[in-house]
Amino acid sequence: MNRDTTVRSLVVEPGAAPERLDRVLARGFEDLSRARLQALARDGFVRCDDVEVRDPSRKVAGGSRIEVVVPAPAPAEPRGEALPLTVVHEDDDLIVIDKPAGLVVHPAAGHEDGTLVNRLIAHCGESLSGIGGVRRPGIVHRLDKDTSGLLVVAKNDLAHQGLSAQFADHGRSGALERAYLALVWGVPEPRAGTITASLARSRHNREKIAVVRDGEGRHAVTHYRVEGLPGGDGLTALVRCRLETGRTHQIRVHLSHRGHPLLGDPTYGAAFKTKAARLGEAPRAALTALGRQALHAAELGFLHPRTEERLRFESALPEDFSGLLAALEG
Repeated sequence: MNRDTTVRSLVVEPGAAPERLDRVLARGFEDLSRARLQALARDGFVRCDDVEVRDPSRKVAGGSRIEVVVPAPAPAEPRGEALPLTVVHEDDDLIVIDKPAGLVVHPAAGHEDGTLVNRLIAHCGESLSGIGGVRRPGIVHRLDKDTSGLLVVAKNDLAHQGLSAQFADHGRSGALERAYLALVWGVPEPRAGTITASLARSRHNREKIAVVRDGEGRHAVTHYRVEGLPGGDGLTALVRCRLETGRTHQIRVHLSHRGHPLLGDPTYGAAFKTKAARLGEAPRAALTALGRQALHAAELGFLHPRTEERLRFESALPEDFSGLLAALEG
């Protein structure tokens, strides 16, 4: 264990009625805010009777022993780290990055260093926009850690405001364009269409996003088109998705909701893991090597916030994704 962390524990009063974990923690550790304790739980720093508990609302029974690992306070501002960046475009106002899978966009509990923001600070110096706050300077939108592809970052406040307005408009005016390539289980029918389903944080697992009834979550729209059937057996499909809205995990949840989760998705495709047994030896090995959801941000277009020039960028499939596609095609 890192010497800068501390482990604190408590035992719930034997015979006490079951109570929410976060309430028990807040009462037991009055020097830590309830929000901080909830965040520690969601990030995997809380164990109940030697079992990790990530849901702060989970009920704990009397007599339970709870341990909390409390990381040392982090500096208020991320530090720059001179680590590799794949720069697709850069000018005085913005920078477009081709993000590899596995790279976290901005610092958070458990990911204080090595993020895209740490790299941007080292690369751009003091020019990054401050609107996003010290934890995410210049960040206008984000990609999941294990999603690869294109991402634009503002280098000053004018660019941040202009780009944010385009993302808030969700491309309805035609200025913003985002397209992703995904490998999914099965073949969506119809082979081109629109998925409209509201999304909200799952009530049962706070790490997941779920489809909810209209009015209970955030409006979300994904346009999709089947691009190919690798292998020709209907077991998998290559799908191009265009976002009309940009909600957390949107493509992954929408396609899973339709019965076509992404290959390699450990969160929304776990029920389909047994389907891998139907793949040939080479595709199975390539899927294991991928080790993530098969999702890539392949296209990004927007108006330059200062010049109003139309900019459009494309990103080739990374090696792990293209290797899986080639193996599926045989």
